[in-house]
Amino acid sequence: MRSRIRESRVNATIRRPWQVLGPGYVWPYALIPAYWLMERIPSTREGALRLGLVTTEQMLKARAAASPCTGVRVLGVPEIRSGMLPACG
Repeated sequence: MRSRIRESRVNATIRRPWQVLGPGYVWPYALIPAYWLMERIPSTREGALRLGLVTTEQMLKARAAASPCTGVRVLGVPEIRSGMLPACG
């Protein structure tokens, strides 16, 4: 999919969290302790961050409109959590 977007030459920011914590979704909150632990174990850290949990508030803070780009930018869980938008490319 990303290659199609890149080929279309459309400016885009793609946010890729696994699960967004917010109203109406209670069950993912039970995963928070497991993710906390997995993020601290070297062998599981990368996967836990890639498939991590973010909040609705974090998703809103990682808005593309706040920092528009030319090209395609993909935001993973660490970028969404930090609110730091990487350069486009």
